[in-house]
Amino acid sequence: MVLQVHHMEMSQSERILFLCEELGIPYNLIRHKRAPLLAPDSLRLPGNPTGKAPFLEDPDEGVALAESGAICEYILAKSSDRTLSKRYGDKGYADYIYWFHYANASLLPAMVGSMFLMHSQLPADDATRQWAQARLDGALKYVDSRLESVKWLAGEDFTAADVMTVYTVTTQRYFGPNVSLAAYPNILRWLKDVSERPGYRRAMEKGDPEMELLITADAPTTTLLQEGGITSGTWKKK
Repeated sequence: MVLQVHHMEMSQSERILFLCEELGIPYNLIRHKRAPLLAPDSLRLPGNPTGKAPFLEDPDEGVALAESGAICEYILAKSSDRTLSKRYGDKGYADYIYWFHYANASLLPAMVGSMFLMHSQLPADDATRQWAQARLDGALKYVDSRLESVKWLAGEDFTAADVMTVYTVTTQRYFGPNVSLAAYPNILRWLKDVSERPGYRRAMEKGDPEMELLITADAPTTTLLQEGGITSGTWKKK
């Protein structure tokens, strides 16, 4: 049986579709609609006690797995195609594992932390808000600096490190913070390169067919967190 991929629209689970499309792995896509901001009850499935997406079921192995990073590693290990990953001893292995994990260990927390503080009642000059913004600026500058010297995050080869990172600087910005990427030309170049990959286009068309891909510098001024979720049309294709 093929992999069963549970995807919640406009979420980190887009990474799993992107990876499967790049690897040419057959999968059965089960889409879940936000309700209207958080995960719906339809994701509270056996083997998925947190009720979050992504959620993967591999019937052949009796495996049920959540967390996008864990699922990506599982699929990469199961696949015979090694083009999107590196092993110990391969050139660029350390860069690959570093940037693969930087996506969720540093970049996304910086983005989400800034998002919540932006929507708080704290004044703009509050020290905590300023710290969070500085943390996000530093993370984005770091990624931009990396992409100044290499085509892809792990070097000259597109890898799962790129797959893990794209969501944070694209779809996440619909929820906030509405940070501009205009000051990060290398990230914008990289996003253009990612968006031109057929695997990315297929994944997004299957998983989020209504969503306008947020690969430009500026995000909407009003976020989905402010609007209470996807009932707003801010994120939809024009």
